[in-house]
Amino acid sequence: MKILKVSIIIIIFLAGAASLILYGFYKYNNKEKKTLTDADRATIAGKFIKLSQGVTHYELSGPKNGEVVILVHGFSVPYYIWDGTYEYLVKQGYQVLRYDTYGRGYSDRPEVVYDKELYNNQLLELITRLKLQGKVNLAGISFGGEIITNFTCTHPNLINKVILIDPGYGNEKPVAPKCFTLYNEAVNSNARANGQLDDFKYPKQHAGWVDRYLPQMQYKGFRNALVSTLYDYQSNGRQSNACLNSANKPVLLIWGKDDKTVPIRFSDSIRSVLKVDFFPVADAGHLPYLEKPDTVNAKILSFLKEG
Repeated sequence: MKILKVSIIIIIFLAGAASLILYGFYKYNNKEKKTLTDADRATIAGKFIKLSQGVTHYELSGPKNGEVVILVHGFSVPYYIWDGTYEYLVKQGYQVLRYDTYGRGYSDRPEVVYDKELYNNQLLELITRLKLQGKVNLAGISFGGEIITNFTCTHPNLINKVILIDPGYGNEKPVAPKCFTLYNEAVNSNARANGQLDDFKYPKQHAGWVDRYLPQMQYKGFRNALVSTLYDYQSNGRQSNACLNSANKPVLLIWGKDDKTVPIRFSDSIRSVLKVDFFPVADAGHLPYLEKPDTVNAKILSFLKEG
């Protein structure tokens, strides 16, 4: 009996010590120290609008009577991921909108489920509240491709053309409990930031990319937004693209041939159910419009002007 008591005490001690170590590791690595406020946004470029689920950070430029193009970023990099293409399309006479989805950049991080409805409603409210005229053109990179595919299926009457750039294809959901993934994101936050360079074929040509990513990580709710999206955004690539095909919209599919994030082989699955203008980009990774801007932007412009 005495040996059993001693064993229990040792187990409790070890469990307590392990918990303290894990907590200490969390505290040391956790970057989310601040609550995002209007004071933080005061010096940030762009504009802000209060929508039903919180404030959204956006930028809208170009002639008010210009044809509208909306640029939707990917899983975690905010709207600056569209630098270059945004300015290019504005100079071409388009009215261009880009924005931070909830939980990213300088948009609010509501404590809600990050599912299709949330992302669809944010985009719909922006179109409505900003009084964008006529049918809009949508462009989405990576996870943004999933967003605009599903949005077009839900609101086909609002859409003119669709541009998919290395789009996501409905990844399998994590098998680990959500709490484990939240902890893992906290203690591996540097890996999350540094991993953004993997999207480029030539990462050394994009100095400062990680430094631009880090500021959003200091605000509470960023990690939860990513993890909830991983678990709660239900998407089936084949079904979504078949649905988009039934919407009968012109679709441009651009893909970096050397993409390691979403390999180009997924384009075969998409094109098996979706009629597209396919434009593979040589010598480029996951973000071909940043690595080959002249080639890709010219193709986007040509596609928008067709018809």
